[in-house]
Amino acid sequence: MATVRTSAFRRMGLCVAVFVALTLLVSGSALAAVQDPFTGNPVAKIARDHSNAVVNIDVEGTVQQSSPFADDPIFRHFFGDQFRDFSRSVPMKGRGSGFLVSKDGHILTNNHVVEKADKITVTFSNGETRDAKVLGKDPTFDLAVLKIEGNNYPFLELGDSDKTEVGEWVVAIGNPYGLEHSVTVGVISAKNRSVHASDVNFDGFLQTDAAINPGNSGGPLIDLQGQAVGINTAIIPFAQGIGFAVPINMAKQIMDDLIKFGEVKRGWLGVYIQPLTKDFAEAYGVKEETGTIVGDVVQDSPADKAGIRRGDVLLSVNGEKVKNPQEFVAKVRQKLAGDKVTIELVRQRRTQTVDVVLSEVPGSEGSVRAAGTGGSQALKSLGIEVGPVTEQMQRELKLKNRDGVAVLSVENGSMAQRAGIRTNDILLEVNGERVTGAQSLDKIATKKGSSTVLLIWRDGRTFFVSIRPEN
Repeated sequence: MATVRTSAFRRMGLCVAVFVALTLLVSGSALAAVQDPFTGNPVAKIARDHSNAVVNIDVEGTVQQSSPFADDPIFRHFFGDQFRDFSRSVPMKGRGSGFLVSKDGHILTNNHVVEKADKITVTFSNGETRDAKVLGKDPTFDLAVLKIEGNNYPFLELGDSDKTEVGEWVVAIGNPYGLEHSVTVGVISAKNRSVHASDVNFDGFLQTDAAINPGNSGGPLIDLQGQAVGINTAIIPFAQGIGFAVPINMAKQIMDDLIKFGEVKRGWLGVYIQPLTKDFAEAYGVKEETGTIVGDVVQDSPADKAGIRRGDVLLSVNGEKVKNPQEFVAKVRQKLAGDKVTIELVRQRRTQTVDVVLSEVPGSEGSVRAAGTGGSQALKSLGIEVGPVTEQMQRELKLKNRDGVAVLSVENGSMAQRAGIRTNDILLEVNGERVTGAQSLDKIATKKGSSTVLLIWRDGRTFFVSIRPEN
């Protein structure tokens, strides 16, 4: 009996020893896998496999620089107006990024990277350089397509930015500050962001915390499947970890036209749009929760001729509802110039439809109340000081008229500053009511504790800004 027990214990001990040995072996393998930077590391694989499809872009050109004394009254007193229109050509150099989207040398980048370039040179990760030419540009989406001679180039596949989720890992590759082929990692922080700044007016950005700096413009934002889901475009310079990329699906809509025609041939409506926010809906009495707001209407555009106005809320195209600006743009871009579309909209709490005949995108060579506090006091509480639009401001800002009021100052740390209001912005409307001058503000009522929606003119176009008072 004892002999039987001893044999059983020996067999059990042997099994335990084997189990422990296998466990240590597996643990050792797992530890080795963790320590190996190329095993189970998709970022390293993306950098290794796709950096050769990303190029650095160097541009050279000339810009016209006006005399700094052209508007100086003392200078004009002694020298007259003979130097008023004096300007000179100044050499200009710049850098950006781009990425190949086909094996025969088509490169996607930002329009602002190559906008004023006379000469364009692209550099690959191995140091080879090629001269490039612009096939087509679309300032609306800040996109451009370049072409280099040759074939069988490595290229990035284009993903589906509509399916990209907030929190998804992404990789940015580019040329920040001339540091060629830098790789940074982050996540998609948000979608459908609107940015209205001095040189960027765009709705529908992907926001990412992957480090993006000057020089990254035009480079790809890549998902973990190795597909481009965005084109890195803009940053908030005083922030950390806030960058913006044009969704790749928007580029898909126009890239073929830029390659084939050098311009966008798809239908153009002629409006600047932005998301419908709760603040705007509250201030304008809009009940709908989905749609898009008309921030501005291009003069003599199809929308202008059809009677679409600033502040209209666009709900559907040909009977198909739109949830946001991106869906609206996509539905219009699916149509060709000359097509007629029916648009449902809300104006002054009434729903109506208008028929619009689309045209080609311009800029291409071949052809978008309750009683309460007065408006003046409301602006002060937001941190804005306004005054009349002077003749000098009209001339310097190239305004067609002197409508509205000028923002003279914005208080540091105020709600207006955080909302992006700037000195020399022109305020045209408050909560849908037209501002004809500083005195008209006293006749405009704002509801205490509610949002204030401002219509702002800046750099040739208008857009809405909503500001909700802090509790």
